[in-house]
Amino acid sequence: MLTVRQRLLALLTLCLALLAAPALPAQASGASPGASSGALSGSGVLSGSAVARNPVVFVHGYNADPGVWGSLREDLRADGYADSELFSFGYDTHQSVNEVLSGRLAAYVDEVRRQTGAARVDLVAHSFGSLVTRWYVKFGGGGPYVDRWVSLAGPNRGTSTAWACALWDQACRDMTPGSYVVKNLNSGDETPGAVRYATFWSNCDEVINPDDSVPLTGATNTPVGCLKHNDLLGDDPTSAGVRAFLRS
Repeated sequence: MLTVRQRLLALLTLCLALLAAPALPAQASGASPGASSGALSGSGVLSGSAVARNPVVFVHGYNADPGVWGSLREDLRADGYADSELFSFGYDTHQSVNEVLSGRLAAYVDEVRRQTGAARVDLVAHSFGSLVTRWYVKFGGGGPYVDRWVSLAGPNRGTSTAWACALWDQACRDMTPGSYVVKNLNSGDETPGAVRYATFWSNCDEVINPDDSVPLTGATNTPVGCLKHNDLLGDDPTSAGVRAFLRS
């Protein structure tokens, strides 16, 4: 059990890390930054001359919005992805992962598939978004519709820093070690179905405690060195690793 002083220090650490999210440009297409409705825009299916690949759906973390994906989106565009293949799910992080958010993500993915004509999508999540996407895949019927799943700095086994805000925030409760969400996601097969899983984690992550909460049994788990929690979003080697996995 954490002392009051430890919880206050953890809260300060968590708040400072989340407030220090990199100021990245918002996406040019997909959901509007900060939108919780999951509305889509874009031109849809690619021309017959384009390389066939899955649309990518980005899912941001706690207290963030789709704008955090600007750097990775630019890198994917440089690799040949069109805006019509890149989508960002915007949602309210202060709600329950298992009861609300995975259902909204399911509807969003269904709309992406309808708009693009794709059978499956690739999911790329940061931090808390890793729990949302895992719940969708494991319990929300998403398994058949997801090809690759990527977690950047996800609290996949929980993080003790979340205790600092768990008293008043559902998302923080979901991220605590041993929570209902964490316990169910890690029961049985941690990486179920035919989905290909990858995680990227830092041994200097000030938000994820312990650092090795991110890797999952059955996933391709990649340590990225000493990076802060939000720095994985704009790190070039991490981006290269994610893009290589999406091409695999």
